[in-house]
Amino acid sequence: MTRNEVTELVVTQKLAKQLSWAQLAEAIGLSKEWTTAALLGQMTLNAEQAAIIGALLELPPAAIAQLQVVPYKGSLPSAVPTDPLIYRFYELVNVYGTTFKALIHEEFGDGIMSAIDFSMDLQREPDPKGDRVKIVMSGKFLPYKSY
Repeated sequence: MTRNEVTELVVTQKLAKQLSWAQLAEAIGLSKEWTTAALLGQMTLNAEQAAIIGALLELPPAAIAQLQVVPYKGSLPSAVPTDPLIYRFYELVNVYGTTFKALIHEEFGDGIMSAIDFSMDLQREPDPKGDRVKIVMSGKFLPYKSY
């Protein structure tokens, strides 16, 4: 099985079993954000985590094995995403990217925010004008080194 086939099977089985991403995350003791990324093919599960997910979703051994392989990261099919929700993140970076960069550099100096030493929390935020999506991202600052 390819990693893409495993991802499709995970999504199909999740729907068939009527499980949420949060329930799958709870089963392996990790955040819903990281677990969802892993099950959509962007992170690597260890053997114990893969076995638990495999049992919950009734995955074949080949799929369980594939969940433990370091994936090729980057799941978008094109440079500019066409999915409306994902495009809004692209738009957000286009509009606010230079602001993020300027403020991070002013506060921390010349460097980057890690997407490796990283965490994220996504919550529904009730609002009388329509519920809001609240995303908190936290990445380690990594300064550029002089040599």
